[in-house]
Amino acid sequence: MDLAYTAEQQAFRLEVRQWLAANVPTEPLQTFDTEQGFQQHREWEAKLYEGRWGMITWPKEMGGRGANLIEWLIFEEEYYAAGAPLRVNQNGIFLLGPTLMEYGTEDQKKRFLNGMATGKDIWCQGWSEPNAGSDMAAIRSKAELSEDGSHYIINGQKTWSTRAVWADWCFGMFRTDPESSRHKGLTFILLPLNLEGITVRPIPQLDGLPGFAEIFFDNVKVPVDCRLGGEGEGWAVAMATAGFERGLMLRSPARFQETAKRLVNLYKENQQEADRDPAIRDAVLRAYMDAEAYTLSTYQTACRLSQGGKIGAESSTNKIFWSELDQQMHATALSILGARAELEPHAPAAQGVGSWLDGWLFSQSGPIYAGTNEIQRNIIAERLLGMPRK
Repeated sequence: MDLAYTAEQQAFRLEVRQWLAANVPTEPLQTFDTEQGFQQHREWEAKLYEGRWGMITWPKEMGGRGANLIEWLIFEEEYYAAGAPLRVNQNGIFLLGPTLMEYGTEDQKKRFLNGMATGKDIWCQGWSEPNAGSDMAAIRSKAELSEDGSHYIINGQKTWSTRAVWADWCFGMFRTDPESSRHKGLTFILLPLNLEGITVRPIPQLDGLPGFAEIFFDNVKVPVDCRLGGEGEGWAVAMATAGFERGLMLRSPARFQETAKRLVNLYKENQQEADRDPAIRDAVLRAYMDAEAYTLSTYQTACRLSQGGKIGAESSTNKIFWSELDQQMHATALSILGARAELEPHAPAAQGVGSWLDGWLFSQSGPIYAGTNEIQRNIIAERLLGMPRK
């Protein structure tokens, strides 16, 4: 891995920086966990698409730039450094999009990718179920093929579906073979949330806003051409999506680099109080080094993928690392701030530090979403270390 950027990569970085400087909103958008904020972020996705920055690794004919993964990492570094809005359609562009590239038919790519890239179609996930949790192999929601083979009839329930309150489409797995169990007999299906028989019920987060939802399916008819991959082959498709989620695309290292830089600045601004506890300084240094280590590891993964490699079970180690790093950085920030850490962003006395509390609250979900860290440790033990099941 060559750690020196080429002249072309440096020119690309400059182009990204200049476009963001000219286009990033001067005032922060409202959170996309509100209806108005969701619409603001949808409009931002459209603006990114106009500049062909929506998903730069996609082919040019699909609104991208045909960029490689190193250029994507450069883009992400500039994006976070510019304070650009979070991506409301991350489930679509970062997770489903790459999966469609790999498993979708040409008709499906033409049908779904453009709307995904422009922000016209916002996607949510349909993974977890009340009695399955993070164990996707325990999914029981059913999709029964109609007698004429033209559509599926779906019944069941999904829960903890991020962005589902105002999303347009959902992707998830359903059991198409009622006699099957565990990983077999599951099918990956895409479905619009405005179909008859679908009920979306918001779930409040810790802050009271509806960041999640339950989705109920009551004899919902979905055309068979919304199936991604073959019938009964949903596990393989879903594992590809999970690999993107855990291994590279969903959480770029720039996100954590930027948080680490903010943490260092917070420490410097409050050093006299912070140094009363020597452990705080050590935690700040560790956070910065870990963020840089994760960055180098991701660049190494990107280089391996560009040479024809694949993301395997080691994506589970990435997921554990970045989720626990996020928790540690925000916990350290709260230790620096002391009593001020309890102030919400809108509190006058917060003086701009309230975002750390928001970040800390969100970081608590990190070890849960994208597959719980307990499950990831099982995967590491069995598939990477070859340890036997108990």
